[in-house]
Amino acid sequence: MNELFLGLDLGTTSLIGRIWTTEGQVVAEASCDNPQQQFGADVIARMEAALKGAADQLQALLVDGINRLIADLLKQVGAEPGWISAAAAAANPAISLLLVRESVENVLQPPYRPDYRAGEALGSGKLGIDLPAPLLLLPLVSGYVGGDLLALLLADPPKDGPTLYLDLGTNAELALWDGDSWLVTSVAAGPAFEAGNLGCGMRHGFGAVTEVGVLRDRFVYTVAGGGTPKGICGSGLFSLLSRAIQSGLIAIDGRIKEASEVDSNLSRYLVADENGPALQLYRDARTCLRLTQDDVRAFQLAKGAVLAGVNCLLERKGIQAEQLASVRLAGALGGALPAEALKGVALLPENVIDKCRFLPGAVLIGLQRVLQRKDGLEQARQLATELKPYPLSGTPAFEKAFLGSLDFS
Repeated sequence: MNELFLGLDLGTTSLIGRIWTTEGQVVAEASCDNPQQQFGADVIARMEAALKGAADQLQALLVDGINRLIADLLKQVGAEPGWISAAAAAANPAISLLLVRESVENVLQPPYRPDYRAGEALGSGKLGIDLPAPLLLLPLVSGYVGGDLLALLLADPPKDGPTLYLDLGTNAELALWDGDSWLVTSVAAGPAFEAGNLGCGMRHGFGAVTEVGVLRDRFVYTVAGGGTPKGICGSGLFSLLSRAIQSGLIAIDGRIKEASEVDSNLSRYLVADENGPALQLYRDARTCLRLTQDDVRAFQLAKGAVLAGVNCLLERKGIQAEQLASVRLAGALGGALPAEALKGVALLPENVIDKCRFLPGAVLIGLQRVLQRKDGLEQARQLATELKPYPLSGTPAFEKAFLGSLDFS
């Protein structure tokens, strides 16, 4: 096992890494927070900070996170850095540009086209990354669609007609294949889908609530690793909100109800403090898992942006939602998203829910395919040229669709 491959999914909120053998066997996987978050939860804040003189610090923070992640992965395998014979990374345009210290100025203003498009092998040492092997950074498609979406499409190409792809992250990226050509876009979702905005939010790991159900007027939940919960990860947040909406604890317009408005015994999960109404899933001496009204509104804005983006793509292509053959979902959510949870929060048109399939680790799978195929890089570059960007930010079509997508119905 002295020859290994490394894949890095560099997200706005989380960094995820995986090591696999030449035979394709995964031997290590780990994740950590993106240290750049101290400059803001979203990429806009970080790019603005870079323009004000913090570019070197942002790059150093990202590289430090990458190096700690690589060290964790190598420790799991009992390997040395020299065992990594090839490495590849995928990220959204902002994270990609900040990593290589290229200018982000053109991404912040129309026509949102970065001068640097990646798609090449970089000297790891020059970047400060503790690897002897070069790092292949997947190509950027535009200023708002990056190598992360490209990796997702490479991991699971369309097979059976019109297909919709969603990479649900802080920068949610969407792609639509109509059977003949591609249309891609992105929307600002913030950290809501990964529970990054919650006081009780956490990445998927030991102690994270991954799923919530209702049993005889009480909430029941699944905790990663078992035991008592420590926090809620992305999939747990989707599930909890869906159950709360279906049970009448949260109104269709997103308002957390008062306990007096709910007839069932589930009303005991509704609490209030100086910050207003809240939904409290669990509490003990050390832990309080509580969703505030602001938490619900943040999720509502994120899901509204995604649904609006989906509807705009479909309209632009002249495709009805029911004509979609498949919907593929990916993202660092900590678990799959059951159809019931997707329906409960109205993330997608209702008539496509049964066509959804969650693709765990899809970006890393795409990176694996790039590295293990002789023409993998060429395939990635070719696909990048086939993806037609569709900018939505600030357009009347998106604003209208967004306003019509906010309710949980």
